[in-house]
Amino acid sequence: MIFHYIAYNTAGEVVKGTLNASNEAAANDLLGYAGYRTISIKSYIPFFSADRFARYFYQIKPSEIILFYRQLALLLESGINIVTSLELLIGQSANGAMKRVLEEVIADLRRGNQLSVAMSKHPEIFSAICCRTLSIGEQTGGLEEMLRQMADYLEKEQEASKSIKSALMYPIIAAIITVVVVGIMVTFVLPAFGDLYGSLGAELPTLTRVVISGSNVIRDNILYILLGSLAVAGFGIIYLKTPDGKYQFDRLMISMPLLGRVNLLNVLSRCCRSIALLFRSGLPLTEIMPLVIQGTSNQVMIKALKDVQQDMLRGHGLSQPMKNSPVFLPMMVQMVKVGEETGNLDATLLSVAQSYETEAEDATRNLIGMIQPAMTLIIAAIVGVIALSLVSAMYSIYGQAF
Repeated sequence: MIFHYIAYNTAGEVVKGTLNASNEAAANDLLGYAGYRTISIKSYIPFFSADRFARYFYQIKPSEIILFYRQLALLLESGINIVTSLELLIGQSANGAMKRVLEEVIADLRRGNQLSVAMSKHPEIFSAICCRTLSIGEQTGGLEEMLRQMADYLEKEQEASKSIKSALMYPIIAAIITVVVVGIMVTFVLPAFGDLYGSLGAELPTLTRVVISGSNVIRDNILYILLGSLAVAGFGIIYLKTPDGKYQFDRLMISMPLLGRVNLLNVLSRCCRSIALLFRSGLPLTEIMPLVIQGTSNQVMIKALKDVQQDMLRGHGLSQPMKNSPVFLPMMVQMVKVGEETGNLDATLLSVAQSYETEAEDATRNLIGMIQPAMTLIIAAIVGVIALSLVSAMYSIYGQAF
């Protein structure tokens, strides 16, 4: 990433410039090594840049990154050096953005940088956990094994993400269809029947009067309704961009009925796998926690992990601080305690992750099974009320005429 900085040099003069670093902390470190005192530092992306253009039109999918890790591990095991392996993968890739990133990684390797360092300059593709794990693999000579472990780790993450999307897909589609059908009936069908019934001068049933009156109100104020909806949606999006909005949204996502449990299980399983992966690599918990926090997107989990990290640094271990937070479920806390006592923390956390992933998959299937008939009943009820109001009006007019 490119950062624009303002700093004091050794002579006390204010200097401005840009530098390339993996993240803001790394940029601060580079300035410190150069003898600068930082005043401000901001990420900088030119409005018209090849990187932005490539990322917009050629997004790199998680499946492509997983495949990259597996193929690179296979090539390295075959005895091919890293640069040649990456050049072969560039030739096989059909994604322009991926080719561009790999070319930059090769350029860094030829300057003498390690693979993990070169990959850390692209944090939007290669996470901090990935780069730190690969760095350990480079030091121990087990780079191929670390690449496979990262592929397995990302694969589990992708499966969890797909399960949530599959659970939400049907209700979203059903809701859109319902809105379209009701909108057509309110805009075209009901007004036509209302004019017809009005011309006949018959007394309409209460249900019919309510439905037609509601239709007229919506039709006459459709512009205000649309503008109001857009305004509410706009304010909602702006609020969700704020720290408090993100926190409240993430809190809702793990506390709502039915789906909240699935989200929480997926967040916890990812946390367990991250800690297990890094612990198995040989990192101490003091280094693991910042990486896990950095790799977590749920703001509620981030806050809980930061609290655990602070208590852990005070010498309270890992399980005791987790016990004090309601975010961490009892089974996870108990298994972490067992892992600390036996020295098999990575194995116990992997067991927890597998258990939570299985529970999340079962809960997702049950949720999808419940959502489909529920949405069908809701759609049928809305259309049924409208149809009943029209049919009852016809029978009422027929009765009054004869």
